[in-house]
Amino acid sequence: MSWRCSSTSNEGLISNLFRHGLIKNDTVDRAHFSPIMPYEDSPQRIGYDATISGISFHYKNHAAEALLDRLGPGKTVLDVGSGSGYLTAVLAHLVAPGGVVVGIEHIQQLCDLSTENLKKDPVHSRMLQDGTIKIIRGDGRLGYPEGGPFDAIHVGAAASIMPQALIDQLKAPGRMFIPVDGGFSQYIWQVDKDEGGNVKKEKQYGVLYVPLTDAKDFRDEN
Repeated sequence: MSWRCSSTSNEGLISNLFRHGLIKNDTVDRAHFSPIMPYEDSPQRIGYDATISGISFHYKNHAAEALLDRLGPGKTVLDVGSGSGYLTAVLAHLVAPGGVVVGIEHIQQLCDLSTENLKKDPVHSRMLQDGTIKIIRGDGRLGYPEGGPFDAIHVGAAASIMPQALIDQLKAPGRMFIPVDGGFSQYIWQVDKDEGGNVKKEKQYGVLYVPLTDAKDFRDEN
């Protein structure tokens, strides 16, 4: 799929995403979040041992398919391992007006990077100012209790175990999309909490993510 969605411009990329049914509306300009080959539909390094996922994977397997049922105006979302801020911005459009997306990242440089990336576009800059988007530094495995409970939680790096703290911070009903590393392979899990608070965990498909780890003391790379 990836080579069929790649392009040399944002317009071309969006056209390809529309053509393959991966998006229904206009999207966030990836050039603000990925400095090298932004319209190539493949993972891109953003520094500090982090990557930004391929675009078709973001849309087809992340927000559009996994979390969309729990999104909409006024909803609250936690984006764990928010990295460059790209998916955080996409999710913000899906919960506006009135919603909140909290991007949590344990690397200060990536918090700073995502904030600067978001400020490149006046719409996202306003979302930062009015609180629609919040970027915070913290251990995403512990979630962000102050902002919860959340209608949806997206985890953008592979956890070594299923974090109970994140399940606890799901609303009833609520849904979490999370890659979990079982030691030999990684799989996406969809965790649903129903209106009665009952939790269902469904193992889905194999993936390859960077690990969700403790913070490192990175020096400035750039």
